[in-house]
Amino acid sequence: MAEQNFVDYVKICCRSGAGGAGSSHFYRDKLNSMGGPDGGDGGRGGHIILKGNSNVWTLLALKYQKHVIATPGVNGSGNNSTGADGKDIILEVPLGTVARDFETGRIDFEITNQNETKILARGGRGGMGNANFKSSTRQTPDYAQPGESGTEVWKVLELKVLADVGLVGFPNAGKSSLLASITAAKPEIANYPFTTLVPNLGIVKYRDHRSFVMADIPGIIEHAHLGKGLGLRFLRHIERNAVLLFMVPIDTADISKEYHILLNELKMYNPDLVDKPKILAITKCDITDEEYLDLIKPEIKVDIPFYFISSASQKGLTELKDALWKMMNE
Repeated sequence: MAEQNFVDYVKICCRSGAGGAGSSHFYRDKLNSMGGPDGGDGGRGGHIILKGNSNVWTLLALKYQKHVIATPGVNGSGNNSTGADGKDIILEVPLGTVARDFETGRIDFEITNQNETKILARGGRGGMGNANFKSSTRQTPDYAQPGESGTEVWKVLELKVLADVGLVGFPNAGKSSLLASITAAKPEIANYPFTTLVPNLGIVKYRDHRSFVMADIPGIIEHAHLGKGLGLRFLRHIERNAVLLFMVPIDTADISKEYHILLNELKMYNPDLVDKPKILAITKCDITDEEYLDLIKPEIKVDIPFYFISSASQKGLTELKDALWKMMNE
């Protein structure tokens, strides 16, 4: 994913179409100059609709489309003819897109499935023609309903990356290196913090032609839940992952403390994240030897399974994939 092409937040103005007016018309022909009411209904105004598309991975197309305007419905006419509906505007968005109202912040809905459609702004209803108001006591109603107005609202669309496994760690913890070593993804890798600024997805090939999706989430930092270091932008992508893989380098001063700091950031952002299945990967183990690993193992005080791995030497990656697959399927 090119950083400049990955857009996970847009604000757009949606204006749905107004409904067409009902017709106040009476039947007339050369043999009948006093026919009854035959005014048709107005057409519905166009909706603005979101549609899930698994082949779309960014909200980039909507970044430069600040105003989305649907067409109004057509007025009804004589001979009980209903006006045509306004044309719906369909916006294709990535799976994992959340729509919320800009003014209230309330979540309207989420798009999580291929071809799933939800109405973002509903078009106005068409007015009823005078034929609908005919009764035994009112034979010639000469009035019809106007069409209902459309709506104009500001909506916020946020993308939360969908993946089976999400990588959680401080900057430069080796997340991108792991993704590059076990998938075909090619994230930028460098020996400095915040190399990754947007999520990267990769497909991990597993045994018997099976596979799962792994997401490299940009590194979070302490107090990320308060928005520090773009923390809120990064943390929301973790919400949609089935399993969380925490990553802490072997040369960290206190591995257990760093894990609990990361866990606390997730808890402060969204307490539900703590309940997700979790595994700890202790990375960069190629810089030490087995004797040191045996020595440090009793000092790691965490309540989840942990594995020593190295993306450079492929150490422990098979065992890690086995553990992830088992946890996903439990």
